[in-house]
Amino acid sequence: MDLAEVDIYNPDTYVEGVPHEMFATLRREAPVRWIEHDGVGSWTVTSHEHIVRVNRDAKTFSSWVGTALLPEMAPENLEQQRMMMLNLDPPEHTKLRLIVNKAFTPRRIEELVDRLRVRARAIVAEVADRGSCDFVTDVAAELPLQAIAELLGVPQEDRHLVFDWSNKMIGAEDPEFEVSPEESGLAAVELYEYAQSLADDKRKHPGNDIVTTLLEAEVEGHRLTDLDFNLFFMLLAVAGNETTRNAIAHSMLALIEHPDERSKLLADPAKLTSAIEEFLRWATPVMSFRRTATCDVELGGQQIREGDRVVMWHMAGNRDEAVFADPYRFDIGRDPNLHLQQIAFGGGGPHFCLGANLARAEMRIMFTEVLAVLPDMELSGPVERLRSNFINGIKHMPVSYQPVSVPAP
Repeated sequence: MDLAEVDIYNPDTYVEGVPHEMFATLRREAPVRWIEHDGVGSWTVTSHEHIVRVNRDAKTFSSWVGTALLPEMAPENLEQQRMMMLNLDPPEHTKLRLIVNKAFTPRRIEELVDRLRVRARAIVAEVADRGSCDFVTDVAAELPLQAIAELLGVPQEDRHLVFDWSNKMIGAEDPEFEVSPEESGLAAVELYEYAQSLADDKRKHPGNDIVTTLLEAEVEGHRLTDLDFNLFFMLLAVAGNETTRNAIAHSMLALIEHPDERSKLLADPAKLTSAIEEFLRWATPVMSFRRTATCDVELGGQQIREGDRVVMWHMAGNRDEAVFADPYRFDIGRDPNLHLQQIAFGGGGPHFCLGANLARAEMRIMFTEVLAVLPDMELSGPVERLRSNFINGIKHMPVSYQPVSVPAP
């Protein structure tokens, strides 16, 4: 493929699958390359080495200046988006992160995991006797939604409100959702209002949940304002839902398409720990994040100017031949393949994913149940992918299997 054929900023490019050939061409010929797109331009970073460098150098490559998201924002939207933790730089990011870390202690995650095991059994039991289902909506989406509801103290009957709001915000470019920019913005407003009402209730009736912890947490005299909380609620509701849902869906698809690897996992469930690291490398649910250069800097032999947009393509980095032997081979026993190598959670630095351990736990729980009860799952129709250059999403994945009766837990 010629460099002139590379079209990675076009969401249509992703409807048939991730354009790995385009990313490979960039890594080989121009790992740091200026590409014009959407009336603007960005330094496009596709090598693992340079992605890690940009991720870890928040002083030079800022999340705050233009946010961590690809689209350019109107000034009135930019001001508020800059206050979200995803878009902050140290030291402001560090202060906020120290507060929210109090809600993600190992003890709290372990308490949640015990409840999620029961929920995962119920999710699988619900579809087991049907013989077929949409793996995305019936299985992959359910545990992350229920986990977020548990974490945030959201009534389980409201969890699909979160699902719908996040779809409208993240999938706005996909024709299935038919969401205008105004409707996507309205979904964000509705989510903020829901978060505020939840916060108001928790202040009156504190509970053993993340909302109460966040509202009461204080670090060096700093506490979350209402806006801080609402923005974090949106970040957690969307990030904790979309990313893990798609990681589970892509991982199941990979096991179906690589039956030898699935057989290894079925024969030795202890391999699930290393398999999850390969799932994350293979799926890379968030494909790209943006930074903005705060000064002139050299990267990969290219001179980047202050104010230039810099876009890291984590999906490309997780197929980098310089780091991963035979990177297009799905290998549940791949070693080394820990988070320092694969960069699905951000490649280190201040923005390393807050929910990384929770995501791993959800995947471990879900696949333990699915593989034990429905080991013969196969595709029964076309896989429908999200039209997005941001989220590596699967919208629908019809599957079939031998029906089995499983008592609800």
